[in-house]
Amino acid sequence: MRPTPPEIGCTDLPAGWKLLPRSFFDAPPERVARELLGKILLQRFDDLMLAGRIVETEAYLGEHDPAAHAASGRTARNRVLYGPPGYAYVYSIYGLHQCVNVSCLPAGEPGSVLIRALEPLLGVGRMRQNRGLELDAPITQVASGPGKLCQALSVTRAADNGCDLVDAGSSLGLYDDGFSCGEIGVTPRIGIRKAAELPLRFILAGHGCVSGGGRKQKVVDEPRAADVSSDGEQRA
Repeated sequence: MRPTPPEIGCTDLPAGWKLLPRSFFDAPPERVARELLGKILLQRFDDLMLAGRIVETEAYLGEHDPAAHAASGRTARNRVLYGPPGYAYVYSIYGLHQCVNVSCLPAGEPGSVLIRALEPLLGVGRMRQNRGLELDAPITQVASGPGKLCQALSVTRAADNGCDLVDAGSSLGLYDDGFSCGEIGVTPRIGIRKAAELPLRFILAGHGCVSGGGRKQKVVDEPRAADVSSDGEQRA
């Protein structure tokens, strides 16, 4: 457990919050991306918890997805994607912003889901401070983007890459509190150039904490599969 910045806050897991099982992530990324909506990303410090509800995700399909980090094969940077499902893959964009993904599919198959936006739930004051916002800044500004949410929760590649998100002993974890999602929207992925037309971005439709950009296409009950090919990128 990492030392916390000086603030006293919630240290007990709220009643009814349960870690997701590893089997949840042993599935195609487009399915995991949809089913992660409404779940909770939680960061533990010694005397503080920071947490938010996932309201936006994107699926990256592995080596045959030209927008995925795995498109050029296994490297030292992306090796977490080739391990077991349910682990954090954290990377930096231009050395400025961090982004957090979760590995999917069995070991050796590098699918992933990018967590794009959260609705802050626990430690909201500290999350605002981490973002450099005023203490009364709208909640919709706190974690409404992949870089913003990592800054809000103090997620970094150095500390969190490779973290087991389904281990109760990990500082970073993914939880289910029984929340029921309403309307789910699906749009093309945003912030990328390759395979940008694929409908692999999932959102809680109409939620104020969803990041900007991307036109809602339809409401889905099941994720749509996509066929892609070639070499890769993944952006915020």
